[in-house]
Amino acid sequence: MTVLDRVVLLLTGLTALYLIWRFVQAYRQTKAAHDVYYIISFAVLLVAGLLLIAFGYGILASPWVVIVSVLIPAGLSLGLIFEFYGKYGKLYLAFAVVGLVAIAITRFTGPETVATIVLVLVHGVAGLIIVFTPILTVKKGLAPGGFVAVTIGGLLIDLGGIALAFLKLGKQFLFFSEDVVFAILAPLLLLMTLFFAWGFVKKMKAPGSQKPELQSAS
Repeated sequence: MTVLDRVVLLLTGLTALYLIWRFVQAYRQTKAAHDVYYIISFAVLLVAGLLLIAFGYGILASPWVVIVSVLIPAGLSLGLIFEFYGKYGKLYLAFAVVGLVAIAITRFTGPETVATIVLVLVHGVAGLIIVFTPILTVKKGLAPGGFVAVTIGGLLIDLGGIALAFLKLGKQFLFFSEDVVFAILAPLLLLMTLFFAWGFVKKMKAPGSQKPELQSAS
């Protein structure tokens, strides 16, 4: 890991910290469950970035890091479901919990192939929710157009997650070799977080967005 990588990861952490602060402020106003899931997601991202800065990319080989890192897309997707499709919130929460337990078990006891398949399945479902929910909510007029930036962030997190999963299997996803993945990982994380920040802040600033009666999961 280069000094530039560490600087970029630090900027990623600061952006995540800013989002945590914004969601804490939102939660104080509405007490909505989805803000808690968003806070968890970006708190994990902040910690993950700091661990990468301290220990380098080698820490990604730790099964604990793999398990905890899934909380980033899981938290974001849970937040989106609870905010815009609240009636499915408990059902998806059950899926997420079972998925996280399955990832934990297969990481320590199962073959690498099975562990990776489970990881891709859980990560993939969360990724699809992150990608398509902003588009659908904007189309329905439930969020401003800028909220689609969250979709772009979702695509970036999916891309990085899939590329890392293929590397764990000893294979290469498209042109994402090990050298390429670790060369772009830090900038990818920063870009992803910036898109998330743009989209969520745009939604927060939209008229009426913080009124409890408009939050489906409140």
